[in-house]
Amino acid sequence: MSNHHQVNHQANWENLGEKTSQSLLRMRKVLVLERIMLVAFLLSICILFLPWRQTIPGKGTVTALRPQDRPQTIQNQIGGRIERWHVSEGQKVKQGDTILLISEISQSYFDPELPLRLKEQLKAKQGSEAAARQKMRATEDQIGALSRGLNFQLIAAENKVKQSINYVQSDSADMQALRQFYRVSQSRLARYEQGFKDGLFSLTDIETRRLNVQNDNAKLIAQENKLNSSKQSMLIAQIELDNIRAKYQESLAKAQSDMGTALSGEASAQGDIAKLRNEIANIDFRRGLYVVRAPQDGYVIKTMKAGIGENIKDGESVATLQPENPLVAAEIYVNAMDVPLMTEGSEVRIQFEGWPSVQFSGWPSVAVGTFAGRVFSIDRMVSANGTYRVLVKQMVPVPQTDEPWPIQLRQGSGVFGRVILNSVPVWYEIWRQLNGFPPSLEREPKSVGNQGK
Repeated sequence: MSNHHQVNHQANWENLGEKTSQSLLRMRKVLVLERIMLVAFLLSICILFLPWRQTIPGKGTVTALRPQDRPQTIQNQIGGRIERWHVSEGQKVKQGDTILLISEISQSYFDPELPLRLKEQLKAKQGSEAAARQKMRATEDQIGALSRGLNFQLIAAENKVKQSINYVQSDSADMQALRQFYRVSQSRLARYEQGFKDGLFSLTDIETRRLNVQNDNAKLIAQENKLNSSKQSMLIAQIELDNIRAKYQESLAKAQSDMGTALSGEASAQGDIAKLRNEIANIDFRRGLYVVRAPQDGYVIKTMKAGIGENIKDGESVATLQPENPLVAAEIYVNAMDVPLMTEGSEVRIQFEGWPSVQFSGWPSVAVGTFAGRVFSIDRMVSANGTYRVLVKQMVPVPQTDEPWPIQLRQGSGVFGRVILNSVPVWYEIWRQLNGFPPSLEREPKSVGNQGK
């Protein structure tokens, strides 16, 4: 009985020792966990006050900074039929190299001797112009001769009119004198007849006076006839003068009409000559367009027409050309809420598809495989998807801590960029992200000139 009691007592002590050991181990684990949690809490508090660089993310593609560096289509300016291709896809070409050779399909230009035919027409029209000029000179000479002849005739006719006027005036004066003599003769006859009645004069004296009166009356009538004849001559001279002037006006009008016809013929010939010269120049220029040439150095990416003998319209694209050595840039699209926070010249970190990189949003200085850039322009109008396009160019000069953009970049490759803003505490960035607020600005953005330095 005693032995059994000792065994139980010993077993109880052993169980108590195990329980005590386990309790002590649990207390130690709790203390270690509490210390770890305390360190983690303190570390979290410290991390919350670390600086965090705010950024504006955006996705896009590689493009060219200048419009002439972007892929372009090569178009033929005239319609034609494909005769021969001088390039293949992927081939490098120089400016002015032949891309495509086409032939004519318009019936108006089928004649191979068309320029010669037009030159013959031009020569004929030039002859018509020379004939019109010769006619003009002849008409001018005719007008001059008419003017000189008229002057002589007018002088003679005007002199004749003046002479007739003088005759009329002279005959009028003579008629007045004869009329006065006739009246005096009548007065004398009356006195003699009274004297004859009184017995002072003889019958012979009376008859002599009566004969004198009849002579004076005859002279007066003759002078009246002469005056009428002078007036008639003066009227005829004036009519002849008017006829000369009217005949000259008629001849002059006819000559001026001939001059107008010659001028019209010359103007028409000059218009036809200008038109023919224009057609000759257009044909020469058009034949130069049978060869489609490369507008600049580059690579033929894709041909849009195939085969030989296919008809193409004027202004139709026949190939796509990628210019050589383009000035590449990145176009990224950002939300409209973030646009007011960016300015031209803002720093950007660029990540290109195909180049391994590790980018930390809040610490761009420790990013690996990213490239430096600056905002070149921001679109003034929203895109179709509600975002704004931001054009980013390579930072020049390249910072010593960065490398220049890869020369192997191809336009259209994917790009991920972050526009660098101000530094804020980590706790503020977490609070901003949880509330969906936009990045904040501690001060106004720098001017473009200062940011570009």
